[in-house]
Amino acid sequence: MARFEMHNAETATMGGDNSADVFCEMGLMYATGRGCAVDLVAAHKWLNIAAIKGNDRAAELRADVAASMNKMQLVEALRAAREWMTVH
Repeated sequence: MARFEMHNAETATMGGDNSADVFCEMGLMYATGRGCAVDLVAAHKWLNIAAIKGNDRAAELRADVAASMNKMQLVEALRAAREWMTVH
């Protein structure tokens, strides 16, 4: 699944209006386990990035995912999003 994630993430960083939508879809994929194992940390990370890039729906979904996470998971997800944003 990492190959899928990296391909979509790299494509989305190339610009365009739909990059936030790609990140939101990636977050939904991990939140629901669509084609992969459910991973709330990854879901929150991608939804957070989508929200930062202006996707309002992602911000709402991120809050829903966060409600199901413990404090350590939230810290991990926020760190991962921050690291990704720093590199890209």
